[in-house]
Amino acid sequence: MNFIDIMNEPVIVTLACTLLGLLVGSFLNVVIHRLPQMLEHEWIAQAADLLEEKGSADSAAKLRSTSGTERYNLVTPPSTCPHCGHRIRAWENIPVLSYLFLRARCSACQAPISIRYPIVEALSGVLSGYIGWRYGPTLAAGGALFLMWSLIALTVIDIGTQLLPDDITLPLTWLGLLVNLNGTFVPLQGAVIGAVAGYLALWTVYWMFKIATGKEGMGYGDFKLLAAIGAWLGWKMLPVVILLSSLVGAIVGIGLIAFARHGRNTPIPFGPYIAAAGLIALFWGETINRTYLQLF
Repeated sequence: MNFIDIMNEPVIVTLACTLLGLLVGSFLNVVIHRLPQMLEHEWIAQAADLLEEKGSADSAAKLRSTSGTERYNLVTPPSTCPHCGHRIRAWENIPVLSYLFLRARCSACQAPISIRYPIVEALSGVLSGYIGWRYGPTLAAGGALFLMWSLIALTVIDIGTQLLPDDITLPLTWLGLLVNLNGTFVPLQGAVIGAVAGYLALWTVYWMFKIATGKEGMGYGDFKLLAAIGAWLGWKMLPVVILLSSLVGAIVGIGLIAFARHGRNTPIPFGPYIAAAGLIALFWGETINRTYLQLF
């Protein structure tokens, strides 16, 4: 058995994807933490530029000072403890294991480390392993991995900030169309219609709700996320995604109001439910559609 045959073995592919998923999960934690802050810095810079154009140089300078002068992106500066500034060393950044070794505390100041970090890493690892086992070493596996990692990042960002950044949703839409050029998941025609229909479906609901109540029921990021899922999975999966996301969102929303004293006027991010439904549709959408059609 040569090297290529060994790498095609389902167990090897699954283990390799699991390890890759754990490593990417660690990077996703960086994206989740830093991307909203990067967007905030960008918004502050844009507002300061606008003030300068209107002749308010002093106000612009004060506004810029709030975001600092240090370069800030996904790479710079190095990761540090948010409580004491301790620089995270390599052995403290091993996915999942470092969290256990450190007993969920910073090695310098003993401040607690959020359980979000190992959850994101473990979830990314487990789902990556499943994708490797399901699809094998194929283009579909690579596409499914990228889609899943993006949905995890969007879910956690939306839970924490109620933002679905265009920096992720828009490239995800275009990449979905590119992946389907040769029909990797669906024919290109179905992918294009899926992207358009996904956006328009929630856009229509948004305006119907706003006209009826005068309130905004969801954000534009939700439209773009559903458009991205439509670009990857095609228009036939959109009913499944919309139904599942609405059902789970309604159950969770009612539960929060009833048991967690969550105010009815307090916004609940809808992106996580769309993302979860998108993953379900990716893995089992065809089975759900066949079962649904057989029933009705």
